[in-house]
Amino acid sequence: MRPLGHGYTHHTVGDGAVVTKTYEGPDAAARLRREHLLLGRLLGRLPVPPVRGASEGTLTLGFVTGVPGQELLDAGRAPAVLASCGRLLRRIHDTAPSVLEDGEHRADAVLVHGAFGPHNALFTPATCEVTAVVDWEFAHVGEPVEDLAWCEWIGRAHHPGHRDALGHFFRAYGGEVPPWPVRRAVMLDRCEALRRFCDRWRPDGPGVRQWRERAAATAKWRE
Repeated sequence: MRPLGHGYTHHTVGDGAVVTKTYEGPDAAARLRREHLLLGRLLGRLPVPPVRGASEGTLTLGFVTGVPGQELLDAGRAPAVLASCGRLLRRIHDTAPSVLEDGEHRADAVLVHGAFGPHNALFTPATCEVTAVVDWEFAHVGEPVEDLAWCEWIGRAHHPGHRDALGHFFRAYGGEVPPWPVRRAVMLDRCEALRRFCDRWRPDGPGVRQWRERAAATAKWRE
């Protein structure tokens, strides 16, 4: 088993056959249960890894081939990667939110991934089609703009040189794009939620300071 990169709230290792994900930080048990439930119900509907087993604190998944999205972005494949993200996000939002079984939902509510972006997807390097969407631990029922804005935030924050390619993402998703003030407000809300998450984990630690700085930078962005 070797460590797999790009994890933030978990420790992930794999051996080419299975991937073992150990949850860390606040609400780890609840996040594991949510992801375990969803992966079982989404398999066959959306490209997700199959669950091979679960134990206290750990989820074992079947290995799925593919290249992490951020690696393809860095390799100059931003338009194709972001277009695939847009098409896949539309499929996620078209999935009945009842897969979460967490009560009554508004008529316009959708299944929200909660951390959507190219960093949480694997792609075929030749065609940039999505082979798996991972890290469903923050999934919930909410508004489409939550995932739309966060995918945009990932692009702007971590791949600023490809910001102009975000249009491929929105066009592939389809429909009217929420106005910039709404998208930025959602980005700031998420930054604050992650700051609070980190503060519960390690009070006033480096994660808290990092998300405070990221929120300040996001507040200065212009469309």
